[in-house]
Amino acid sequence: MAELLWQKPGVKVDDRIQQFCAGDDVILDREFFLFDIDASRAHAQGLQQIGILDADELSGLEHELGVLAQDFRSGAFVLDGRYEDGHSAIEARLIERLGDAGRKIHTGRSRNDQVLVATRLWLRDRLATLAALCRETAQVALARAQAEASLPLPGYTHLQRAVVSSAGMWWAAWAEGFIDNAVRARQTLAWVDANPLGSAAGYGVNLPLAREHTTAALGFGRMQVSAAYAQLSRGKFEMAAIEALASALLDLRRLAWDLSLFTTAEFGFVALPAQYTTGSSIMPNKRNPDVIELMRASYSAAAAARTEIEQLLSLPSGYHRDLQFSKGAIFHAFGRGLGALELLPDLLRNLEWKPDAMRAALDPSMYATDLAVDLARDGLPFREAYRLAADPARWSQGDPAASLAARVSPGAAADLRLDALRQRLVELEA
Repeated sequence: MAELLWQKPGVKVDDRIQQFCAGDDVILDREFFLFDIDASRAHAQGLQQIGILDADELSGLEHELGVLAQDFRSGAFVLDGRYEDGHSAIEARLIERLGDAGRKIHTGRSRNDQVLVATRLWLRDRLATLAALCRETAQVALARAQAEASLPLPGYTHLQRAVVSSAGMWWAAWAEGFIDNAVRARQTLAWVDANPLGSAAGYGVNLPLAREHTTAALGFGRMQVSAAYAQLSRGKFEMAAIEALASALLDLRRLAWDLSLFTTAEFGFVALPAQYTTGSSIMPNKRNPDVIELMRASYSAAAAARTEIEQLLSLPSGYHRDLQFSKGAIFHAFGRGLGALELLPDLLRNLEWKPDAMRAALDPSMYATDLAVDLARDGLPFREAYRLAADPARWSQGDPAASLAARVSPGAAADLRLDALRQRLVELEA
């Protein structure tokens, strides 16, 4: 390992203790590395503005940071056990290439605000991806709701047959759900879009750092003003991002549950694209819906990450090394969660309904609610109408098309209000 940035003369570093403290930080920092480079470039520009660096030093630093980013992308530079973390790797590389100019790069900053700003940039990128995936999912669901508005589909409560519903209602529900998820992702992005760079270790420094410049250069919506709060917000902002992710994954879990049921022989309502299924290692007759089962399980990663970070935050103010463990939690949650959501739009585009099986599942009892409402509309008190409609002798095989056409309450099968949902999508894309 390269010489540690904080190593003091005469103090021997115990390798076992250092390994425990560093953990897998250097591996995890590969996620942040390009963002850390971007932040280092903005910080160097700010240092030049206040006279710590001259123009030539800044030019050399910007050039070498660009080369480092290119080398990292190509694999020519590997962030590995030679370094304590990504921050020290950047500094070591700049010192190696530029000497004293590289030694100046850390003026006015701490690894505390370095990791904070890299985390913010990373979260901003991931939340933008989350919003885009939710928006795409909503677009697919909305298009299919329009196309399949009158396709009958049994509606269930308590997993029991309840009323006649439609594929249009099923799709519209997911369309609105993922519109909400996209809105929440964008709102969370706006909330975490605050620049902590220049807060140093949480108490500022005796330099007039160009924090307004770094805020603008990195594209942040605002500067996080209080240096002390910048440290207090670590973990808090990550939890908010995970909660936005979890909102989408919670809907994905329920959608995947529907598809898990609908693809069984007992329901037989849906055929999945072949590439979304796998075979059994022993049973030649099997095609298993592994993809939707793993989609269903993805929420667990977000729930676990949120709990892990929440438990880390039982701390007084100021920085504490405990917070190092928050990185792995967010990487795991977003890695698994976005991986599942990336597969969802194409799955929804290509799944196929089996209309004959869907219609066959519509038994006479599922028209009883329609009957009760019709009697009430004709003037009978609803409780009396309910009692009469509960009598199986009054049931007959109804007409699903007529049942759906009569369901005129706003948001129901005959009035899906897809235009209102479409307008919300347009606003999201603006």
